[in-house]
Amino acid sequence: MLVVRSDGTLEHKRIFDLPDYLRAGDMLVVNDTKVIPARLRGQRLARQGLSGGAKIEAMLHKRLAPDRFLAFARPAKKLAVGDTVSLGNSIAAEVVGRNDGGEIELCFALGGAELDEAIAREGETPLPPYIAGKRKTDERDSTDYQTVFAERPGSVAAPTAGLHFTPELLATLTSKSVQRETVTLHVGAGTFLPVTADDTDLHMMHTEWAMLSGDAAERLNGARYRRHRIMATGTTSLRTLETAANEDGSFHAFCGETALFATPGYRFKSAEMLLTNFHLPRSTLFMLVCAFAGIETMKFAYAEAIRERYRFYSYGDACLLLR
Repeated sequence: MLVVRSDGTLEHKRIFDLPDYLRAGDMLVVNDTKVIPARLRGQRLARQGLSGGAKIEAMLHKRLAPDRFLAFARPAKKLAVGDTVSLGNSIAAEVVGRNDGGEIELCFALGGAELDEAIAREGETPLPPYIAGKRKTDERDSTDYQTVFAERPGSVAAPTAGLHFTPELLATLTSKSVQRETVTLHVGAGTFLPVTADDTDLHMMHTEWAMLSGDAAERLNGARYRRHRIMATGTTSLRTLETAANEDGSFHAFCGETALFATPGYRFKSAEMLLTNFHLPRSTLFMLVCAFAGIETMKFAYAEAIRERYRFYSYGDACLLLR
């Protein structure tokens, strides 16, 4: 774990040293989203003038209704609005919309809990491409690619900062009277799309569903009143907190879509600490950490991380930012 202090000084630690940076009463905020087996494989059924059998892969990334999802299809050029696809052994869906970038809208023959059960049965854990490109998904991934906080199904990727936590680490934090609060943000595939625009104002940030309950907001406000600090576990927790934060740093209940895009110059209101992984250049996630800790500070920290062979990506090492 690379610790980056507010003055730019760096410390090389381990994740089990995290309790040393928290005090009694401080609030650890975690994301309880759960990764769904969002990758479905199947085929396009026959339509007039075109035979069926074309192999299709659909990556569900955002639920629109009990029976509708947005998905990224491969190969998308094989599909048109009105086509029916058979996914797995028991799921049928109609293509009811097409967007840029291979995105389609699917309306399923099943809905609600029935559809959820079918996806759980037929789908695969959507591992990041740098892992999935080297090996097939196996049964262990369904548990390994979940955090210890995972409860609410809806994400297509794990909130990876939460992967660092174990029951033992949580027990140590509890013994220090560190409080824990939960938010939900369902991670969508759009989070990881690179920023291609030279002007970040022109980047279209995909929305993600997030929630901070009224009770959680009250407890966070209580911690603020008692001058305890808040540590966000991952950029997803921080985005949720910022979406639900008032200008004075207090919180209100929130449930809905967030398109928060924090770039350098953004003023954070919700957290003094951020535990996150190491992110790629030109990503919205790297821009967020630069906004949180400063561009030059993060460039310096990342140069040190590369020199010391810290691991990047989802199963990589941790970075603790202190403001």
